[in-house]
Amino acid sequence: MPLFSKVDKALWLLALPMIFSNITVPLLGLVDTAVIGHLDSPVYLGGVAIGATATSFLFMLLLFLRMSTTGLTAQAFGANNPSALARALVQPLLLALGAGFVIVLLREPLISLALHIVGGNQDVLFQARRFLEIRWLSAPASLANLVLLGWLLGVQYARAPVILLVVGNVLNIVLDVWLVMGLQMNVQGAALATVTAEYATFFIGLLMVKKVMGLRGISFEMLKQAWRGNVRRLLALNRDIMLRSLLLQICFASVTIFGARLGSEIVAVNAVLMTLLTFTAYALDGFAYAVEAHSGQAYGAGNRGQLLEVWGAACRQAGLVALIFAVIYAFFGEQIVSLLTSIPELQQQADIYLHWQIILPVVGVWCYLLDGMFIGATRGTEMRNSMAVAALGFGLSMFTVPYLGNHGLWFSLAVFLALRGLSLGWIWRRHWQKNTWFNNVQN
Repeated sequence: MPLFSKVDKALWLLALPMIFSNITVPLLGLVDTAVIGHLDSPVYLGGVAIGATATSFLFMLLLFLRMSTTGLTAQAFGANNPSALARALVQPLLLALGAGFVIVLLREPLISLALHIVGGNQDVLFQARRFLEIRWLSAPASLANLVLLGWLLGVQYARAPVILLVVGNVLNIVLDVWLVMGLQMNVQGAALATVTAEYATFFIGLLMVKKVMGLRGISFEMLKQAWRGNVRRLLALNRDIMLRSLLLQICFASVTIFGARLGSEIVAVNAVLMTLLTFTAYALDGFAYAVEAHSGQAYGAGNRGQLLEVWGAACRQAGLVALIFAVIYAFFGEQIVSLLTSIPELQQQADIYLHWQIILPVVGVWCYLLDGMFIGATRGTEMRNSMAVAALGFGLSMFTVPYLGNHGLWFSLAVFLALRGLSLGWIWRRHWQKNTWFNNVQN
């Protein structure tokens, strides 16, 4: 079988734009840090850091909106069902807007709760509150954008996600510099920049969706009727994916929390090494997104052969990219770390744990790809159960930390990624052997 078949090329056509657009996400974080970090007090940077963390935790819990939308849309696309495509857009969009407006209405008590949990310096918490009071006004647009992104991915309109992510993040960066540095609005300027960019992205996304609807034969009448249908299926799917996301965040947050107990140097070292892991995940996520769309299309069409072709192409291409990352970290890891921190002590500490960055891409690539397969098939319950198994394995592995120190944390993370891949792979294999993978196709 050739390394680059027709299916491999189709996978790359969707994966590559997503990889490049994903790169703008950490770039935005770097600009935020650089702009706020040049103000005359460190409390501003601390306030934005806390605010960004609280926002990320809340909004990441609602990431199911994108994931479920992509799966349902891809299935409807594969079944060539315009009515189902309309339903896959309207129902989650109404849910996203509703959840967003609830966050806006309840943001004051939610902010108070978040800051109470964080605790710490009152001046920093005051700046965090100023940031969040504006930042969370974007909730309806931010959550709706997840749905629009998921729907456009599901119909394999590759340019749209790139435009949405790149335009939104670039606008955010420009406004960030102008409002914070130019107009001296400090943390409120950083928050307002993000809010403006989110709503601008929302309106651009709606225009793109309108264009695609015309191409896919979706009429206005279909949209008016689309709120009806199997809403329970959507809510059950979103519930399971939300629980999965919660377990995922708890495990990754545990690395930071337990790292803090090992000392300030370990926290700083892990933050540097997590940057490498995050960058790798952004690249491999591009393939996961592509697998969601293509496997969902094959699932909706009930095409067993197409699904196997997609899986084979994903394994070849994403596996190759994971190996490339492992080789880069093996030969150039020390030089990369030196670019991320100029502190000699941290560089030396990072070198001790660098081999984990060689292992993790090769171990983790399979769980990313299998996530894509299961999202495409909208099998949320099995994804939740797999994450529960992996989280249990992670928790048990953490008992090695008193003996292995920081190596125990990275070992636990490797076990977590491996168990996600192994459990999902085992479930998928059983379905394949029993010929039950397509049993739940609904359009």
